[in-house]
Amino acid sequence: MRVPSPLYDEDTHMSTLPSTGNKQLMRFIFTELAQGNGRPFVDAMADNFCWILTGQTAWSRRYEGKQVVREQLFKPLFAQFAGTYVNRATRFVAEDDMVVVECRGEVTTHKGRSYNNQYCYVCRLADGKLVELVEYLDTQLVDTALDAPA
Repeated sequence: MRVPSPLYDEDTHMSTLPSTGNKQLMRFIFTELAQGNGRPFVDAMADNFCWILTGQTAWSRRYEGKQVVREQLFKPLFAQFAGTYVNRATRFVAEDDMVVVECRGEVTTHKGRSYNNQYCYVCRLADGKLVELVEYLDTQLVDTALDAPA
């Protein structure tokens, strides 16, 4: 007789460890981002989500709250893009409530500049939602390819 494992859900055939579920969520989000679909990413953000953009660029700061992220980071950023932004993950590392994602974004701006940046996102999740993301990136590329937010 097989003894049920508290770390495995027989119905979904998935591990019930939080880091495994979080990692799977992030894999799904980045599968969609690689196709230009950012909706799952936005849907996964908790209302109190905080995005921390590191460095010394005009974009670098804490964006506190899902609406603030959407209005003060995403809106002015995506307004500069001439095409569909895609982001492809190259590595996922998960432990406890954290998932680290190495990824590469690609897009061209309306001014014809390539904005193909490499990122390391350190994500903290709670109850299946993103609550914090710390972004490490090529800040020199940000300064040369993007205009400062208005």
